[in-house]
Amino acid sequence: MSSSTNDIAERTAAARRDAEQLKEKIKQKKESLADTTLFQVAQKVDKLPRLTMKVRRTLKGHLAKIYAMQWAVDKRHLVSASQDGKLLVWDAYSTNKIHAIPLRSSWVMTCAYAPSGNFVASGGLDNMCSIFNLKSHDSPTRPARELAGHTGYLSCCRFTSDAQILTSSGDTTCALWDIDAGVRIDEFTDHTGDVMSLSISPNPNVFVSGACDATAKLWDIRSKKCVQSFSGHESDINAVQFFPNGNAIGTGSDDASCRLFDIRADRELNIFTHDQVFSGITSVAFSISGRLLFGGYDDYHCYIWDTLRAERVGVLSAHENRVSCLGVSGDGMALCTGSWDNLLKVWA
Repeated sequence: MSSSTNDIAERTAAARRDAEQLKEKIKQKKESLADTTLFQVAQKVDKLPRLTMKVRRTLKGHLAKIYAMQWAVDKRHLVSASQDGKLLVWDAYSTNKIHAIPLRSSWVMTCAYAPSGNFVASGGLDNMCSIFNLKSHDSPTRPARELAGHTGYLSCCRFTSDAQILTSSGDTTCALWDIDAGVRIDEFTDHTGDVMSLSISPNPNVFVSGACDATAKLWDIRSKKCVQSFSGHESDINAVQFFPNGNAIGTGSDDASCRLFDIRADRELNIFTHDQVFSGITSVAFSISGRLLFGGYDDYHCYIWDTLRAERVGVLSAHENRVSCLGVSGDGMALCTGSWDNLLKVWA
């Protein structure tokens, strides 16, 4: 018995060694194909001037820390989630609240706006994704659907359409749901830590997730498989966002760095760090051209990075607590930041 156990242990060790050697070979092959770096090429590009964005609107109404926000496709409305137990739908132009939706659980961590503008969703420590119909006859006080199935907290949700939604969870999985039927269609399992964030590609068959295993993974909904994995971060990845053209992803981590990974080159292209910045990143978003990367930080600031030259080109300071979420409107004209100071601010 002991000899067979030893045999298995030896074979496992040998397999591990083989895997490491293969990984090293892949790495060397990748390195040999890397004829230049984005940083070198970007030196030929003109520097961006210092950016000055001002607060154009302050959205007041939440009574506790704001944890999440997302713009509507119409570029005017947005939804925010706070641990005061409310989902608020805002008109960002007039700063009026359109809907105030009470949540069964105030421990909310994420919210989403459907592309049609008909639905919003939220979830958190209740392990559920709750869908609310904004077009119902009376104001949406009760969820139209509650999607239960995750065994850990719901960290992020994003609609693919009115009929389907993607969720990520602290149970290390992502899931695709049929909203009308209230059932899980597919489960995506490859992460070894809590999944914290997801982003859907302009190609709706592909999405990316970021997790506490310090990797970002690219998934194909059709094959239900992880097709690419990006490593490099030294701590939890809290935020992922697709580059506007869908060929790259931006990530933000507790290691105080944002990074840019290219899908076609299958490698890290840029790292965004600063000598004076030591705090983690909660959220990331690209400008509509992709030239700017906005990061929300634990040190109460939003830093703006030049994605090509990896230089910091702006600092937005108006919040009095952690910037917990941010997003760029669909037309690229405004940035909204949400914070633990209970406020949302719209910048332009």
